[in-house]
Amino acid sequence: MSIEVELPDGSILEVDENATVEDVAYEIGTGLGDDTVAGKINGELVAKEEKISDGDEIEIVTDQSDEYVEVLRHSTAHVFAQALKRIYGDEVRLTIGPWTDEGFYYDIDGVDLDEDDFEEIEEEMQEIIEEDLDIEREKLSREEAEDFFEDNEYKREILEEEASEGDTVSFYKQGGFKDLCKGPHVESTGEVGGFKLLEIAGAYWRGDEEKEMLTRVYGTAFPTQSELEEFLEKKKEAEKRDHRKIGKEMDLFSIPEHSPGCVHVHPNGMKIRRELEDFIRDKNERLGYTEVRTPELNKADLWKKTGHYEAFKEEGEMFAWEQNEEEYGLKPMNCANHSHIFKSQERSYRDLPIRLSEFGNVYRNEQSGELSGLMRVRGMTQDDGHAYIRDDQIQEEVERTLDIIAEMYDEFDFDITFKLETKPGKAQGPDNLWENAEESLEDALKEKDAEYEINEGEGAFYGPKIGVMVEDAIGREWQLGTVQLDFVIPRNYGLTYTGKDNEEHHPVMIHRAILGSLERFMGVMIEHFEGDFPTWLAPEQVRILPVTDENVDYAEKVKDELNDFRVEIEDRSWTVGKKIQAAHDDNLPYMLILGDDEEEAGEISVRDREENEDRGFSVEEFREALREEVEEKRIEPDFLQ
Repeated sequence: MSIEVELPDGSILEVDENATVEDVAYEIGTGLGDDTVAGKINGELVAKEEKISDGDEIEIVTDQSDEYVEVLRHSTAHVFAQALKRIYGDEVRLTIGPWTDEGFYYDIDGVDLDEDDFEEIEEEMQEIIEEDLDIEREKLSREEAEDFFEDNEYKREILEEEASEGDTVSFYKQGGFKDLCKGPHVESTGEVGGFKLLEIAGAYWRGDEEKEMLTRVYGTAFPTQSELEEFLEKKKEAEKRDHRKIGKEMDLFSIPEHSPGCVHVHPNGMKIRRELEDFIRDKNERLGYTEVRTPELNKADLWKKTGHYEAFKEEGEMFAWEQNEEEYGLKPMNCANHSHIFKSQERSYRDLPIRLSEFGNVYRNEQSGELSGLMRVRGMTQDDGHAYIRDDQIQEEVERTLDIIAEMYDEFDFDITFKLETKPGKAQGPDNLWENAEESLEDALKEKDAEYEINEGEGAFYGPKIGVMVEDAIGREWQLGTVQLDFVIPRNYGLTYTGKDNEEHHPVMIHRAILGSLERFMGVMIEHFEGDFPTWLAPEQVRILPVTDENVDYAEKVKDELNDFRVEIEDRSWTVGKKIQAAHDDNLPYMLILGDDEEEAGEISVRDREENEDRGFSVEEFREALREEVEEKRIEPDFLQ
């Protein structure tokens, strides 16, 4: 008996009902079969030995595929685990070792490691790689697997949960080492070209703070040594730009232990944040949005109506509790509250679009091990907006929003691309609504001639979305803003308007965030500029440096003339050289150096952070140039250019 599978080009291939991914490859061609490393079934990366089913979408992975490096990193995690076993024997207990976007990690128990141990472990890993051990898949009976892991409660738990189906269990072996694993893996350990152990962290088993704290070792691997060296150079640059380090140096924010995942914005950071808020308010006004404010604390019934409760609460992503026999929660999103405002009045087709925006505080119960500075938090402020529109307004509304997003990121000197994220497995609503929504978003992207790729199955439960991908100064990619099209929540919540035909209709809902969350955007922006903010954003735009204490009065007079800007006087009794160095260390766009000559002439000397310097300027001349620079939101201080 045969079945049919779909290939990436849309063609249909007929294969035996017991076929594997590798069998599909050989059916396509002998060369492809010989080169097959792994495969993708319906978008999921799997071992080449994985059986397929009728109707599956199949993609073959070779060493030329983008996914190859993920397979290689998975195998490198096994090389690391084998090295640990060779060094520490049964003392070390292995748990899980998946690949990640930048490498792999392995969680272990039983031995205390620190980074001083890396050299010995890496030497053992290199020996394993040079041995070029075949990596082979084998099946063990469930009894054999349980006996194999009789002293490892972590692996036994995996056997009882993730690997609970079937009479046999998948293992991979290389030399004298084998481990519970579903793959995929490369053919041999010798395929690892370049690898490096990076750092150690703590991680709770299963991400559960009630369970054991394990040691997590991070590493990376590449097919070639040159690719590894390029990665390490970029990593070194990223560490120099780390927003947590710069944030502390510039006194922008902190995340104390008493509020994990929630940010304390310090005065300097608040100056940046206010500028960002005003910047987005201007964009929102141009798009026709009206700002609102909605409560963070709500009864859970609100999200049960929209469908968010099932999507967030049951996944443990919502902060919720019972009080006075009612279930309450901190809002994980703003759309349900905005929909309440829409529903609070009768609406006519003439009223639409109705656009509501909010700097809304939302909360997500992220696992403690996933928290990372401003990039991954539990409490965040979204520059959220929801437009309630008619079907005939979709195209124009999405295109206008994309225009503003492109304009905004260009003003920050970010290069952007888009990802169209389509219907996920947990989607709500009929297929035809999803098809219409996906088609509408893709049409808008095509109309704007935008560069985009499609991420199958990554949309929200209520609709597809366009993710805004931002490339920073060192080539890293971040997802920040979004535009999402939603036919589902208006129906779930019972939102209607009276149409031209005097009948009730459900509006279409557009969810959009230009920056995304202010926290994440600030983190990305800090690293992008390495703390050297454009003058309009800088917490301190100008610092006045009196050469001696006798020049302080003149400095105060100059400061008064620049009172429209953020200006401070460095009045500590330091040498002028030390004052200049401190201003450079604090990432000041401009320094005004005022000595006796400047005071007598009623002029100023100007220095910028690029170490350009000149003298003989009037305060008015500098003030007007600074005003233009700030109003035009120029990226670099250019008064002395």
